[in-house]
Amino acid sequence: MPQQVVKKDRRMFSSSDDSAMMKQVVGTHSPDGRDVHLEPILNVIEETLYRAIPASIDGVVKGTHDGHIDSPVGEEKAVFSSFEDIDGIPDGLAHLIHKIACEFSCKCSGGADAHASTMAILNMLSSYTWEAKVVISLGAFAVNFGEFWLVAQLFATNPLAKSVALLKQLPNIIQHYKSLKPRFDAINNLIKAILDVTKCIIDFKNLPYQYLQDDTPPKSTALTHIPTAVYWSIKSMVACVSQLTSLLGMNYEYITATSEAWELSSLAHKVQNIHEHLKSLLLLCMKNIEEKQHDEYYLMLVRIFDVSHLDNLKILKALFCAKDDIHPLLDGSSKTRVNVDVLRKNTVLLLISDLDISHEEILVLTQIYKDSRIQPGLQYEVVWVPIVDDLMAWNDIHQHKLEQLQSMMAWHMLHHPTLLEPAVIKYVKKVWHFEKKPILVALDPQGRVTSLNALHMVWIWRNDAYPFTSMKEEALWKDESWTLDLLVDSIDRYILHWIAEEKYICLYGGDDLEWIRKFTTIAMNIARTAGIPLEMVYVGKSGTKERIRKITTTISEEKLSHTWPDPTYVWYFWTRLESMLHSKMQQGKRFEDDPIMKEVMTMMSFDGSDQGWALICRGSSEMARAGADLALTSLDEYDNWEGDAQQNGFVPALKTYLALKHTPQHCTRLILPGVGGGMPDEVVCSECGRTMEKFFMFRCCTD
Repeated sequence: MPQQVVKKDRRMFSSSDDSAMMKQVVGTHSPDGRDVHLEPILNVIEETLYRAIPASIDGVVKGTHDGHIDSPVGEEKAVFSSFEDIDGIPDGLAHLIHKIACEFSCKCSGGADAHASTMAILNMLSSYTWEAKVVISLGAFAVNFGEFWLVAQLFATNPLAKSVALLKQLPNIIQHYKSLKPRFDAINNLIKAILDVTKCIIDFKNLPYQYLQDDTPPKSTALTHIPTAVYWSIKSMVACVSQLTSLLGMNYEYITATSEAWELSSLAHKVQNIHEHLKSLLLLCMKNIEEKQHDEYYLMLVRIFDVSHLDNLKILKALFCAKDDIHPLLDGSSKTRVNVDVLRKNTVLLLISDLDISHEEILVLTQIYKDSRIQPGLQYEVVWVPIVDDLMAWNDIHQHKLEQLQSMMAWHMLHHPTLLEPAVIKYVKKVWHFEKKPILVALDPQGRVTSLNALHMVWIWRNDAYPFTSMKEEALWKDESWTLDLLVDSIDRYILHWIAEEKYICLYGGDDLEWIRKFTTIAMNIARTAGIPLEMVYVGKSGTKERIRKITTTISEEKLSHTWPDPTYVWYFWTRLESMLHSKMQQGKRFEDDPIMKEVMTMMSFDGSDQGWALICRGSSEMARAGADLALTSLDEYDNWEGDAQQNGFVPALKTYLALKHTPQHCTRLILPGVGGGMPDEVVCSECGRTMEKFFMFRCCTD
């Protein structure tokens, strides 16, 4: 794409300009190294031109002087202040501007040769840079143009202006302004095009040299075309002055002629094309520079995270304060803007996500965060870092979504995604492996990364995972075994009471309502037959909220078992299981050597199937589990293992019978939602231990 723009640009210039003429133009160029501060001068020029151009002749005729077009430069005081900062225009330069203004007014009328006048001006400016040539010429033109309209604007109220206007026959021009409007419009359009080209040339001059040298494309390409742009800009100024001076003392027939307006429009089209092509090259240059600046900032981030610091402020400022915003964060409780200093010497958890972070994640994390506020010794803060890839497409919908999410959060958050440098986003993705699903990067009080994703241990152990380091995660796993306590944790307080009471508990799931009806009926019948106190709880299925909500309602209405009416409980149950698997993988554990990992994968395989499943236990550690058909068949054949149940216990007998009924034929599916950097190279089947085939699944689920 950049090469196409450059080639198109080269064709445009070479096809429309006589090469011999341009050699003549370049031959006038002999810069002596002098430097002129051009921007303040250009600001005054632009202010002059826009103040001079009348938006309506009514203000000129009535003498109200309010008919000019508003200047885009800015406040008048600021424009003149910046001009005064450089002590105005140097005497030598002022004299040169006067000479060029005379060249415009004296030699640009009566059918004078526009090319000759343009070359004469370029020869006067031979010792200046190309950008200085066009700005100085534009200054001389602004003097002529400004004087012309100054007299016209003061004609109705100032006797001196009226006398000058009469001598110049300006009243005739004002009288026939409507007839002349096409010509004045053409002049104004051409002036705007000249200004655009001039500012574009200045922009090339101001490009940071350390990132893009003059001999490096696309800048080198643009610099070869700037002499052409300067030539046509000055030639257009000559044409504008020629048109203005030719109006003085002309008769009505000449005034109403349209050929002059056409000539100006043709020039405007030419200059506009030059501007468009230079602008396209400028955009390529700026993109090139931005990429180098982003690379530079990215390498700085890499270095800064490799160095030890006394506290975390340098790290946090590098992440959030690159845009010089002294209050980049929003306080979750007061919703006021705050500085990163509020996080100093705290453990900081960076919650990194896009705008699609689920409400369930926010709700559960909010409860965990609020619990930490009332527990002594938990010195940590959470900061939400919203990542938005295409900020150019940002609209009111995105803004509303951002504000809605921010209103739900009790912790600190980045005020707006635009405050993040692209290099920070690159670092988050490349080094911290953020892709789509939220991650929670833990920084210690010195800013060191202690966990690339502490979200898994937070879901599993909540605040017991503090200070959220990999060592703490490993220590917590050493104290765990596969129990109902680990599986359910504090999601359902009733289950914890049933465990303490040594009741029989059955967790079951899936979204096959007919199987649920059959299974719950036969399970309760067998419990009565066996004389055991059985509590059943439906734990749903991951990823299908609306369907599970309907099934939960049906189960409750038909009194089939206990349910979790809040969908957040169902979401949290399956998210914790998923987190257990990812946590184990982060610890480098293998299926063959880790009983907990094997049981977790079995549970997730049940969830990945299209059928139901059941897990029956007594207390916390005595468990038996099976898929839909095997669970239903084994309970239906209770007569076959009733004696064993009476002798060894219901759950051990069921577990033995399930093993007897198990067949080698199976089709196991394990769906692992992708978390950047956490996908295993291979996974073995929880049923037979063979390596499973790997498939890629893309899902968009709004349920």
